Amino acid sequence: MFTGIIEDIGVIQSLQPSGEDIRLTIKPHKLDLSDVALGDSIANNGVCLTVTALTDATFSADVSHETIKRTGFAHYQAGSKVNLEKALQANGRLGGHIVSGHVDGVGEVLSINNVGRYVEIWLKAPASLAKYLAEKGSITVDGVSLTVNKVDGSHFLITLIPHSLQETIIGLYKVGTKINLEVDVIARYLERLMLGDKAAEHSKPDQKKDISMAFLAENGYLR
Repeated sequence: MFTGIIEDIGVIQSLQPSGEDIRLTIKPHKLDLSDVALGDSIANNGVCLTVTALTDATFSADVSHETIKRTGFAHYQAGSKVNLEKALQANGRLGGHIVSGHVDGVGEVLSINNVGRYVEIWLKAPASLAKYLAEKGSITVDGVSLTVNKVDGSHFLITLIPHSLQETIIGLYKVGTKINLEVDVIARYLERLMLGDKAAEHSKPDQKKDISMAFLAENGYLR
């Protein structure tokens, strides 16, 4: 479990193919690895990865084919920078929001505008995630806990203060940059909970529509 409060920016040292998977080696800049052990979790651009090898200056993790397909790792290469956050300790502060480290989809940067000391960025989410976007709700962008300030279909606006731009890779974004998105986990559980007993039903192979959304519409939850 994570909070979306980034602790460091790391650099990918290598991506070594292993069949359809890859072994990823990251070199942090200032992240303290002295309390990290094999098997611990570290979020890399919002992707929860298990530490499989460790040195004084680097850590490695295995990235499965499934993770590569569902995240921005398909676009990364040696030298790419990533946001890093160690797993939340039980006595730590929940400064952002509850982040699972399970990316829901890959979005894209549409525009970047300077507004005084701040930067406004319009992002595009996959159409399947649009229903989870809520004005003033929370979203995780490359592991960063952010507030959604405006929503227009599957497009949404985030506003960055100078500190966030300096301490995360968002300051490196350009139009077209691919980003990892994780929607608010509470919204996901709430959607499932509202299905009630319908949640146990199996969808038919030829069923075209999302059964959960169909149920919500039929029962008047969607207007």
